Amino acid sequence: MIPTLFRIDERNDEFEGTFTLRLCAPTGNRPAAFSPGQFNMLYAFGTGEVPISMSGSLDDDDAYVHTIRCQGLATRTIERLNKGDVIGVRGPFGRGWPLDTIAGKEVLIIAGGLGLAPLRPVIYQLLNGHHGARRVRLFYGARRPRELLYYREFERWADAIDITVTVDHADHVDRAWKGRVGVITEPLEAARISSAGTIAFLCGPEVMMRFCIHTLLKKGLPESAIYLSMERNMKCATGLCGHCQWGPNFVCKDGPVFCYGSVRSWFNLRAL
Repeated sequence: MIPTLFRIDERNDEFEGTFTLRLCAPTGNRPAAFSPGQFNMLYAFGTGEVPISMSGSLDDDDAYVHTIRCQGLATRTIERLNKGDVIGVRGPFGRGWPLDTIAGKEVLIIAGGLGLAPLRPVIYQLLNGHHGARRVRLFYGARRPRELLYYREFERWADAIDITVTVDHADHVDRAWKGRVGVITEPLEAARISSAGTIAFLCGPEVMMRFCIHTLLKKGLPESAIYLSMERNMKCATGLCGHCQWGPNFVCKDGPVFCYGSVRSWFNLRAL
């Protein structure tokens, strides 16, 4: 429950209001190992703490990497920090993506907006040849071209992953954009997907995940082959405060990654 002091080793601004930090452990120590899909609680001194998913590589065992959107008091405080500043870290917490089940399967990675951040460690693992996936496809949607996350890495990813990128709209600022315009469900519906031997990982706005899940079910994917990350209302990371209770589950403790088949009745209750 006591934060460990980490030092900011590197800071990259992704786009306005969104940035990535590489956090190094105290001298002589290595941070605890994590699983893709888990999260840390980042403590901004004087303002509180916030849950942020891991977004770096497991091979970078000297640091944690987090991509953060500035949308509250704690994240606004963290946004003002720079290289060399200190931040508190608790974690890792939660249950991650089931990478031990993907050997020999086709993996669909479906992300919307900042939802690519919790899936980036999965992509790194698959790029490095871990877990023996048969094929990997990424479907990624963002609001506009200038808000595409990690776009500088796409060319390298494309060597081993089939990538489909779309944006909701491209205005006069994005005249250079020559890619798809539309919601992510459109290329997903058009894709040929086998119902057997395929597993899907989803993270993004809940409305986007709801429509993508509907599309996958129409294509014959079983509910047990669909996994989603539900990152909302987490406060303590241990299930004690109750803020993130979701049906019979606590998102911070029982998730944030859930099998759709086990949470279908709760996920489809709009008011829950």
